[in-house]
Amino acid sequence: MSRRILVTCALPYANGPIHIGHMVEHVQGDIWVRAMRMAGHEVHFVCADDAHGTPIMLRAEREGITPESLIEQSNALHRADFNDFGIAYDHYSTTNSDANKALTYRIYNALRDAGHVESKAVTQFYDPDRGMFLPDRFVKGECPHCHAKDQYGDSCEVCGKTYTPTDLIEPYSVVTGARPVQKASQHYFVRLADFESMLRAWLSERREAGGLQGEVVNKLEEWFADGLRSWDVSRDAPYFGFEIPDAPGKFFYVWLDAPVGYFASFREFCEEKGLDFDAFIERDAAQKAGTELVHFIGKDIIYFHTLFWPAMLHGAGLRTPTAVNVHGFLTVDGAKMSKSRGTFINARTYLEQLDPDYLRYYLAAMLGPTLTDVDLDLKAFEERCNSHLVGKWVNIASRCSGFLAKFFDGKLTDTLRDDLAARYRMAAERLAPVAGQYERRDYAAAMRTIMAVADDTNAWIAECAPWKMAKDESLREDLHQVCSLAINLFRLLSAYLKPVVPATVARAETFLALEAAHFDDVTEPLCGHQLAPFQPLLTRVDAGKIAAMLEASRESLKPAAAPAAPQAKKTPMTENASPAKDDAADEQLPTITIDDFAKLDLRIGKVTVCEAVEGSNKLLRFELDAGELGTRQIFSGIKAAYGEPEKLVGRNVVFVANLAPRKMRFGLSEGMILSAGSGGDDLFLLDADAGVTPGAPVR
Repeated sequence: MSRRILVTCALPYANGPIHIGHMVEHVQGDIWVRAMRMAGHEVHFVCADDAHGTPIMLRAEREGITPESLIEQSNALHRADFNDFGIAYDHYSTTNSDANKALTYRIYNALRDAGHVESKAVTQFYDPDRGMFLPDRFVKGECPHCHAKDQYGDSCEVCGKTYTPTDLIEPYSVVTGARPVQKASQHYFVRLADFESMLRAWLSERREAGGLQGEVVNKLEEWFADGLRSWDVSRDAPYFGFEIPDAPGKFFYVWLDAPVGYFASFREFCEEKGLDFDAFIERDAAQKAGTELVHFIGKDIIYFHTLFWPAMLHGAGLRTPTAVNVHGFLTVDGAKMSKSRGTFINARTYLEQLDPDYLRYYLAAMLGPTLTDVDLDLKAFEERCNSHLVGKWVNIASRCSGFLAKFFDGKLTDTLRDDLAARYRMAAERLAPVAGQYERRDYAAAMRTIMAVADDTNAWIAECAPWKMAKDESLREDLHQVCSLAINLFRLLSAYLKPVVPATVARAETFLALEAAHFDDVTEPLCGHQLAPFQPLLTRVDAGKIAAMLEASRESLKPAAAPAAPQAKKTPMTENASPAKDDAADEQLPTITIDDFAKLDLRIGKVTVCEAVEGSNKLLRFELDAGELGTRQIFSGIKAAYGEPEKLVGRNVVFVANLAPRKMRFGLSEGMILSAGSGGDDLFLLDADAGVTPGAPVR
């Protein structure tokens, strides 16, 4: 039975470019949409840019443009990146639209009129240097529950607890670094507890229907146990967003209008295509029509999509989500993405070097239905794409197409022998479960199934050895039969790979001179079919292009190379290895220019780990939180000056961020920590005032 489904992915923020971390979600959603369409279902796929909030306002101010201009620029770049990665959205909009404003007002007014909104004065953090109230995400400090450092003002990324910014320990403003002051302000709240029984019923229903993963259900149960707090949905001017009706100077918190953007984008699409918007959105109409609403999101925004969003929808008489599919985070080579290592890779940087279908396939081979994080192991990426896509799948066509072109004018045999037709149908039966694996989002299992059939096909071709048959004119008909079946099996595999590597399959279908729109289109083999001339479909991954991509990502952070270290003298700084005391410290060091100094990338790092190095009487091993640069490991020869290294944890230090990494027998050292003094026990770490953020540049 055909299903009618509206599918969305979480809205990328308009304040920055699309990176490969986004691709985990958008590729996962796109594969599911393509597979469900090939299974015969009606699927609409929409998204939009999340375009409101303080970061948009502040960035536009820095660039000297309007927020609207910034949004327009970002939207064009985002759409281009998604399109070039084969993410086939039916409509891609922005939350700063008339459609979104109208729907946001409708939902809020319904909640207010039903008595679910209350107004009360709250004490809120205010940045005295900037003259503005600080949104939750613009206040950082120590989590009041697990005491993790540098957590945002609304929730802790370590323990998952939610709180208000005023609960933070040692808070500071992300805007200026100033210590915020508390100031009273009138705010508007949605009483989330009013919806507890409804949310529990929705949770139970979705759990039974498979619309929520077990890990998500467990997290929701924890939040219910903690009690549902009223949700602050207002922010004070200055703020870029929709002004709250009848509340001058008050604006909707971005998380209220952002998910409404799913519906607003779909409304624009419906108006353009003449579709029935109400059948997918209105509660009664959706129930009558049997339509579905499916979200793909990351695990960092579960709270908003499984508590706030369903409550908002229910309170406004709209339908609630059928499924919220949650994925884990992306790591690269086993660590979080890092600009200093070149592994914080923008989508455009990737596309300048590598085929998007490589990444789509690799992610599919790693993605299952759970919240497990996905690691982009770049060596495994290269090997898997070369082995699976080129060596197993494309190889079938490249091995056999030439014989068909040379001896049979590129035409398949008019009739397959019974044994070969049976081999085809057996392969089709083995691949039939792939449609269900796609539907369950077990893409890794689907890829294993597909590649197992590809392996068997290649083994069979090797056994038949058409290259030997081609030398014996008496075996022409056998050669025609074998190559015709091989191309049919290639077509069969291509159909099941189509949701994952659509661009490569499009090239394959040009060669096949036939498109498979549905999985059912390939249940029987083709006979007597004319093929087009074969053209190379996909080249092997070039390791040099991976290296170029990483280098380009590093350059996008800081193009200047690290200066060469003087050979004759060393300044009294703690560096990768133990510092040497300068025997000529009283001599005048060479004069440098401002350009020489500018080559140094000096940053603030917050010490998260500091410990003695076993086997060394000089070194301490530091792990630094370097903000956008990620985590840095640095070995520093200051043990004589700091006999209790654990006391340095939590302290800010200054380090050279663009010093070439140095491989030591204890591990890789990724920078140089600065100190003052002559060396030995006469060393003193440089510090920074409270409120400075990790990764902040030192000028």
